[in-house]
Formats: sequence, C-alpha cells, structure tokens
Amino acid sequence: MRQTMRTIRATRPVRALLQGALLAGALLLPAGCQEWLDVNDNPNAPQTVSANLYLPPILHWVATSEQFDGRFIGRYTQNWTLPSGGATPSTWDRMGYDPLSDNGGQLWRDVYWNIGQNLVDMMTKAEAEQRWDLLGIGYAIKAWGWLKVTDVHGELIIKQAFDQTRFSFDYDTQEFAYQEVLRLLDLAIANLKRTDGAVDATYIARYDRVYSGDRTKWLRFAYGLKAMALNHYSNKAAYRPQDVIDNVDLAFASNADDALLSYTSISSDNSDGNFWGPKRQNIQSYRQTNFVLSLLNGTVFGGVVDPRLSRMLAPSPDGQFRGWDINSGTLGLPTTQLPNNFWGYAGGLGAGQPSRYLFADKNRFPIMTYSQLQFIKAEAALRLGNRAVALAAYTNGVSSHIDFVNARNLDEAQTPPQITAAEKSAFLASPAIIPTAATLTLTQVMTQKYIAQWAWGHVETWMDLRRYSYTGRDPATGGQVYPGFATPTNLYPDNNGKIVQRIRARYNSEYVWNRAGLDVIGGLALDFHTKPIWITQP
Repeated sequence: MRQTMRTIRATRPVRALLQGALLAGALLLPAGCQEWLDVNDNPNAPQTVSANLYLPPILHWVATSEQFDGRFIGRYTQNWTLPSGGATPSTWDRMGYDPLSDNGGQLWRDVYWNIGQNLVDMMTKAEAEQRWDLLGIGYAIKAWGWLKVTDVHGELIIKQAFDQTRFSFDYDTQEFAYQEVLRLLDLAIANLKRTDGAVDATYIARYDRVYSGDRTKWLRFAYGLKAMALNHYSNKAAYRPQDVIDNVDLAFASNADDALLSYTSISSDNSDGNFWGPKRQNIQSYRQTNFVLSLLNGTVFGGVVDPRLSRMLAPSPDGQFRGWDINSGTLGLPTTQLPNNFWGYAGGLGAGQPSRYLFADKNRFPIMTYSQLQFIKAEAALRLGNRAVALAAYTNGVSSHIDFVNARNLDEAQTPPQITAAEKSAFLASPAIIPTAATLTLTQVMTQKYIAQWAWGHVETWMDLRRYSYTGRDPATGGQVYPGFATPTNLYPDNNGKIVQRIRARYNSEYVWNRAGLDVIGGLALDFHTKPIWITQP
C-alpha cells in the first residue's frame, strides 16, 4: 500500500485530485486498505453537506492566503524587510527565493487544494439547487483565485486542474488565464443579478462572514475584480481604460462596501485569528522599510507629513519613526532608535496588550477596498486623458483610506488614536497631496495606492510595480513613478543580475511531482523567477 500511495501521489498539484486518485485506486488495494479508505461508510459522518457550509473555510482562505505569501511578496515590494542578523540580507529581500521550500506557494496551495475541489462542489450543488446567488459568489471566488495565482506565478494549470484521470498536468498560458478570469466574472455578474430560483440571502448569510449574504455587495465585488483585471492590461494595445472606469463605477460605492473578513480569535489554536496578529506570531521579526517610511514622512510629498504615518507604521522606542535599509540594516543605530515591530513593541506582545492598525488579532481584514478601486479608476482616467475624473477618484481614494485606517484601528481598540477631522482636512488641503486636475501625476496616484494597499494588497502592489518596471518613469515629470524605490544592491545569485518577476510554482506539488510540465515552460531554470509574465509585457 505504501508504494501504491506513493505512486498515486506523484504529480498531483491539488488535494482534490489526490483524493480522487486515492478513491479510484481503492479498488486495487488490499482489504485492509479498502477499509481504511471507506470514510464515507461511517454512519457518524455526513456523506453530503449543504452548499452554504462550504463558504466559511473558502472565505477564510480568500482573506488569509495572500497574507501568507505577503511575508515574501512584501519584501519584493519593500512593504517590509526581514532583518537577517548578518552582513547579507535574506533571500527574499534580495529578490530571490528559498529553494526546496514552499515559501511563497500558499496561494497556489489554497487555490488548488484548500479551496479547490470544495469550491467546485459548492458551485455544483448551488447550480443544481438553482441558488444563483451562491453560484455567482462561487464564480467570483474562482476568478479571484486564478487571477491571484497567475499574477504571482505566471503560467498555471486551469484546463486540467480538476481532471481526476490525470497524473501529470500541462500549464496554460497567462493570456488564457486572463481570458478565463474575465469569462468567470461575467458569469458571476450574470448569476448575481438573478432573483429567480432559490436565491436566498438568509441561506447564505449564516456562513458568509464577508457580506452576510448581501447579493448586491457580492455583485459589486465582481465588478471591482473585473476592473482590477482589466487594468492589468495597461501595457498592452488591448488596454481599454474606459472599460476599467465603467466597472469601477459599478463596484464599491464607499467604504461600506469593502470586502472584509472578520476574525474572532477565540479558538485555542489561533487558527481563527488574523494572520498578522500577535497570537499567530507570523510577523514579529519583520520591520518597515525606508521606502514606505518615505511615502508617509514627507520625503516624497513635498515635506507634508501624512497623519497615517503614526497610525500605520510602528515607532522606535524613542517615539520617532524610522525605517530599515534593505541593504545595510540600521547602520549602527542604538537600540532605542531601532524600529519596533508592527505591533508597536521591540519584542513579543504580552497578553492583553493592544496592537496597531492591521496587526491586531481581531482585525476585519481586507480582500478588496473602495479606496483601492478608486486609485485604479484614477490611473485609468489619467491614462485616458480625463483629468477631472482622475482627480475626483484620486481624492476619493486618499480620503477614504484615511477613514479606513481609523476604522481598522477600532477593530480591537488598537493603540493609535483616531485621525481627527482637523488633521484630515489639513492634510487634504495641501496641494502636495491633492493637486489640481491639471497637475495630478501618475506618481501621486500610484504611490498613494501603494500606501492604501500597504500590509494587505500584496499581489496588486507587486503587479503595479512590475507594470511600471519597478523604477519606471512618470511621463509627466521624468522622475520615477515610485520615487526612491531602488532594487537591492546585492541580488540573489540565481537572478543572474535580473529583477524578480514571478514566484516559482509551489515546490511540493510542481517541482516534486510535475517537473515535466514545468520543463515545457522553462520552470526548471534557476532564474525562472526573473522571467517576465505575459500581462506586464507590451
């Protein structure tokens, strides 16, 4: 049996496929193994569940998996750094990766495994029962998964992903992935508009910890995700900025529409707590970078200190705000001047002590926000040449994110005080922050979007940086779109001097079991992570 299971496991990238192979192979196994696999014959365990019961774990991973990978993507984008304690920065801080490791592969794992077949089953049941609202949510989540995975890894497996007759899998192009994302979102929108059949908000609400069964908000989510996907075409001739704007206008109307998952943080194993919270201990050693500090302390925005600085970032023990140099660390600063961790402490956080911003155990954690979408609209409008629309959306983005910061600092009575109306008004009155329509720049739009997505919107932030070649130029000013952003001086050796463009596919599914498929797309090359993805190229 051990050899049989080992053979079955080979080349399976998803749990659902492995389970299917085990069940199919059960007919060939000895009687003892047959009994072990007959889990569905257990009279004490249900053989079927209602469609809505699939939602809680699926939504958990939609909100959480990007944060798992954010520990690594966030170092590519310089949201934060993980000090190595030595002369050489850590691998991801040098735009590298960890060989023989699943680090950076959580989205891959969750979309294929934890969400994977569960989502397929939920959608199958929903369609059979004419629960069009739940089916629409399913289509939106499936589109979200393919979009996130392709934006992180490039080529991926879609057509064969849930084919339980296969033991090896061919990769689909990123161009196909984007076509599939848009197709699925159109299906999501069509189904979420339906009111016939067994559409029932109460049925969904019981297990929907994002929108409590509100079909209208899920519809807006689908439009928002479509706008995001369409905006990624910005370097291609097929880019249609008006389509982006139109979809944003059908999406979130205010912060009240934000897609947020509530964490209860009551289980003994902390699995229901915010991934960034102190109970989970996932970010204690990470520190803010000089780059993100420069966007908030006035360095980039004409000397105007952002009131969000003291509500988002962590101070040093002496009360001043400093960043960590990704290349050289803290340059011999005394202990009292070293930046604290994101909870606001030099070390661990004791029981009952408050945290900061998005780093509390019970934060309502964002999946997509109104401010994020407004910056997408502002970029598209600026590219279209509609400066009035661009300025209005940009202003909405900055203003609403200030409100978002205040709201998140109330989720668990975090330490930072609220940004006052007077502080907000004074900040927005500065021409360095809110210019005229004629003087609004791409740099302002993209750097403010970076701030709004800091610590949570990792994939979209990385997509933005890659679309603008990390250090690309603003055509209006000639300066960098992201002023002060500099790639590491000591790139990871496997990069061969090139900048990171993707994360290699999950090691324990693809590099162990699907190497033949990887070889076709060049995935066995040590510098595969520097190969540009299709969507960012002309």
